[in-house]
Amino acid sequence: MRVLVIEDEPDLRNAIAQALSEEGLAVDQAEEGQTGYHKALAWDYDAIVLDIMLPLMSGWEVLSALRKTKSTPVLILTARDATTDRVRGLDGGADDYLIKPFSVLELVARIRALIRRSAGQATSHIEVGSICVNLADRTVTKCDQLIALTAREFAIVELLVLHRGKLITRTAIYDHIFNVDDDSLSNLVDVHISHIRKKLGADFVETRRGQGYIVHD
Repeated sequence: MRVLVIEDEPDLRNAIAQALSEEGLAVDQAEEGQTGYHKALAWDYDAIVLDIMLPLMSGWEVLSALRKTKSTPVLILTARDATTDRVRGLDGGADDYLIKPFSVLELVARIRALIRRSAGQATSHIEVGSICVNLADRTVTKCDQLIALTAREFAIVELLVLHRGKLITRTAIYDHIFNVDDDSLSNLVDVHISHIRKKLGADFVETRRGQGYIVHD
């Protein structure tokens, strides 16, 4: 899953990005509101972490402009703790509101919850036949046996099962899973899918040649 962090304080921005990356999320960053807004328009992010007090374009302005065209889940992360600010943020289109200072564990959990709910998934457990995917602790079991997946393999499985029954194109997988500095070899997704099939079964992921991949309910 791909997340955009819009935060002007560099140490905090990098710390958030590092924490999210360690959880297997692809992370883009923006240090001011205008750049963040343009990135949010250019990519279909799975979630956005948005500060309020930003240079060039405030978080309020970013949120208002973004909601005219996109429904990307937005978590406001700010030191502004007044009830009026929280109400303004949530009524203005934010999906969650977290006050600084904050727990990184809580931030990650809230981001994952936003991504799940955006995909119509209420719980962190998804079952596909004999396979159970736990989005909270990032584990996969098959017939109750734990299956070891790499972080990238799990990220692809997560994307496919959250949108099970829907065709996911190779381009969509690149956009949601890989960072901009990742190897862009044309067969990289195919290699990961092949490894996933070896571990979870050949019929877990269906390939639609020339179109993409699908996991069925």
